[in-house]
Amino acid sequence: MALIAFETSQAGQGIGNGLGSKTDIVKVAKTNLTTAELRSVVEDMAVDGFAIAGVATADGTAFVSGTTDVVFVALQGAGADYTAEGTNAHGVTGAVTTVESIFKD
Repeated sequence: MALIAFETSQAGQGIGNGLGSKTDIVKVAKTNLTTAELRSVVEDMAVDGFAIAGVATADGTAFVSGTTDVVFVALQGAGADYTAEGTNAHGVTGAVTTVESIFKD
């Protein structure tokens, strides 16, 4: 859980998160993304040196192969930040990735 200490906060823990030393939140977008395509993207992210901390839709609904258009992936790794891919992301035709946020301790 991310905490930000404001003057009125009793937490006293300052800015931080419980996600690890660095977590990149990446949006994967493709019309009618299939399970195989999503698996290909995620596996390639792992090959790039990231640990996959989670994969989900924006509102927590179930991923539906061939129907869902957007998923978010939480990538952990202390190295370089994730680099977005504008076309054919991770070898998947029509897929695009964007960096939505980066959490660093």
